[in-house]
Amino acid sequence: MSIFITGSTGYIGSYVATGLLREHRDRLALLVRAKDEADAKQRLWKSLQMHMGFAEFRELIESRVEIVLGDITDPQLGLAAPQWDRLIANTDSIIHIAASLNRKSSKACFNVNLRGSLEVLKLARAVQSANGLRRFSDVSTTAVAGTRAGETVFEDSAIDWSRSDYDPYARTKKFAEHMLHELLPDVSCAVFRPSIVLGDSRVAETTQFDMVRAFVMLARLPVLPFRPEWRLDIVPADYVARGIVAVHQKPIIEHGCYHLSSGTASLTYREIVSSLRLHGRGMRHVFVPRLHSPFSRAVSSAADSPRHWGVAPAASLLKVFLPYLCFDTVFDNSRIVSVLGERPAGFSAYASRLLDFAVDNKLSYPYRPWPVVNEATHKDARVAISA
Repeated sequence: MSIFITGSTGYIGSYVATGLLREHRDRLALLVRAKDEADAKQRLWKSLQMHMGFAEFRELIESRVEIVLGDITDPQLGLAAPQWDRLIANTDSIIHIAASLNRKSSKACFNVNLRGSLEVLKLARAVQSANGLRRFSDVSTTAVAGTRAGETVFEDSAIDWSRSDYDPYARTKKFAEHMLHELLPDVSCAVFRPSIVLGDSRVAETTQFDMVRAFVMLARLPVLPFRPEWRLDIVPADYVARGIVAVHQKPIIEHGCYHLSSGTASLTYREIVSSLRLHGRGMRHVFVPRLHSPFSRAVSSAADSPRHWGVAPAASLLKVFLPYLCFDTVFDNSRIVSVLGERPAGFSAYASRLLDFAVDNKLSYPYRPWPVVNEATHKDARVAISA
């Protein structure tokens, strides 16, 4: 029996798959959108190489992983009837991570976050009917809480259907949670809501640069149009993945939803910029909150500027994330802290390393190509490891 996972080639998915492969003995069935198995392995190597070397990757892929070629937006995930039936028979639990984070596209969010999630839920329903499903874990977002200002939000009161949503991503993820509860009322389900996921508390490297790009842009601004006491609920990816893996593998879960966040320990803007300056990476920022409205208009104009000016990409991302940078709202994390026994590392502990890596590598990750492997040597190594 296997844990079926969507989104393993994505940022959070790579952390979750690595955690399960290293810390548990379950087999994983990874849904990968690829033309063939060789292409799928290439995609998985690109996703997992930040976490492991090629030798470990290849051993784990060959011994513990089944690649399922498919697409969550296709009926029955694009699988032929025999493959679909086999997947149902061999699935013990499901972790649904795949999502469109394109906050500017209602179409992309609708297709992936709603239509795609529905196909995964149909699989879960079929597994539950055939053999029983141990657990369904859904990776959502704290953005489902909608428009907020100066609050501490708890899991059970986060969704308020009378509130407006900031963007299509938040709206579709909120409804995906609703579908989960409606379609799997008899299954042990865990919903995970990460806050702003930014970097890794252990290493400088990252492969996800959307929010990092906005962070670098803000770090370079001498004047910040925010109140220095506003809090930013930033959580490192390694803590998020640890929480997902730990809860998913628990025999019995105490709650149906967990915020993966920094909660009331979230840092203020003043604390973040002071930390950067302490590590020699920050300038002396001046906070001028009255500039917030004109700054928002300037960001919108820059986002619509000609591409050859070079400011549109960063401005577009900043425009999307700006509401989440200004609402001074944090998400209580006492539930996941109880499970893991510790709080996440504060952003100030690793922000300067992340900034150095992003700037030095020009907001990209130095991916390594698929190595040329001596098959005879590799076979001998496998025999030695198994012995």
